[in-house]
Amino acid sequence: MNDTKDYTIEKIENFLKGSEKITFNGKGQADTYKWIQTALIKFQYISLKKQKKSLVKLYIQKITGYSRAQVTRYIKQYVKTGYVRKTQYKRSQFSKKYGPKDIALLAKTDKLHNLSGPAIKRILEREFAYGNTAYRSISKISVAHLYNLRKSSAYQLHHHHYSKTNPVSRDIAERQKPRPNGKPGFIRIDTVHQGDKDGEKGVYHINAVDEVTQWEIIISVEKISELYMTPVLKEILTQFPFVIVEFHSDNGSEFINHNVAELLNKLIVKFTKSRARKTNDNALVESKNGHVVRKQFGYAHISQKHADQLNLFNRGFLNRYINFHRPCFFPVEKVDHKGKIHKTYPYEALKTPYECFSSIPDVATFLKKEITLAKLKAIANQYSDNQFAEILMKAKQKLWESISQ
Repeated sequence: MNDTKDYTIEKIENFLKGSEKITFNGKGQADTYKWIQTALIKFQYISLKKQKKSLVKLYIQKITGYSRAQVTRYIKQYVKTGYVRKTQYKRSQFSKKYGPKDIALLAKTDKLHNLSGPAIKRILEREFAYGNTAYRSISKISVAHLYNLRKSSAYQLHHHHYSKTNPVSRDIAERQKPRPNGKPGFIRIDTVHQGDKDGEKGVYHINAVDEVTQWEIIISVEKISELYMTPVLKEILTQFPFVIVEFHSDNGSEFINHNVAELLNKLIVKFTKSRARKTNDNALVESKNGHVVRKQFGYAHISQKHADQLNLFNRGFLNRYINFHRPCFFPVEKVDHKGKIHKTYPYEALKTPYECFSSIPDVATFLKKEITLAKLKAIANQYSDNQFAEILMKAKQKLWESISQ
């Protein structure tokens, strides 16, 4: 801080009335203390009369922004020592009675016995009585302080051993996000559990969704062990009308196993899995789990023994409804001047998976040999959306009645 003019007591009085300005250029606390000390020396504060001392004090307050109590304390320090400096505090510290070696012995004893505080104290006393002189100090500890030491970081260091979680390493499937480039046949798959009841596991729904067309196939299965999953996956791949190019799942063991890998390898289907810390890799099918599977089957427990009945409903009604009569939004991507992709979901992009699939250029080249566009069109036009929704509701009502018996 610097005075821009040669101030006197009279000029200070005018300054305090607001008639003059001063430049404030302090860089830190040390500079502020130095300026206060310089000002007190400059105005010969100690030899001033009481009224003029008050003016100097108000002047320092206004310039520094310090409170009256703070400035008074700094002036007292100057009067006593001739300096204005930061006070160096010397706080009292109690010496530690139990050092690192004592805490290590306590932690060792706790790990060996895993008992209450009083019992451990008795063992410490017995160790010293046995002739182990290292326990001389720690054997005198009170039970209350023993519990205090158990909370200390030094104790935790000796008593607890932490090891990092090692990721499961499997050489099955490639960690990669699906990149279909506008072509059908890149499916994402996930499982949905239909709850437990009284220790009994519920049925599982296997949900598979195509990345581009959102064509969806749902199959229900009793269990998700390797024995059950192989035939289910074969059926899912068969129900898609187009050739499957890539199969993408999360890291669940129901999919990441050698049986599934062997099946896909025979069918010449690329097998990929979600990347670590990339939660959106399988986001499409997870959103369908909630918007389709949960809306149709709810959250209540359904016994595994009803898996076959559920599959008849899925094949005959639900999968057909989802793909031919249930419109869903499709994203429209736009790239800004920075190269960032923005997705919007306009009303015009609302269509059924069948409509999306049939609008793909050269769509016939993606179909399986036994499937034709004419067959798909006939299925789509056989009923209106409301007509087939009524058929679906009646079939579902019969399904619930059969399950509840």
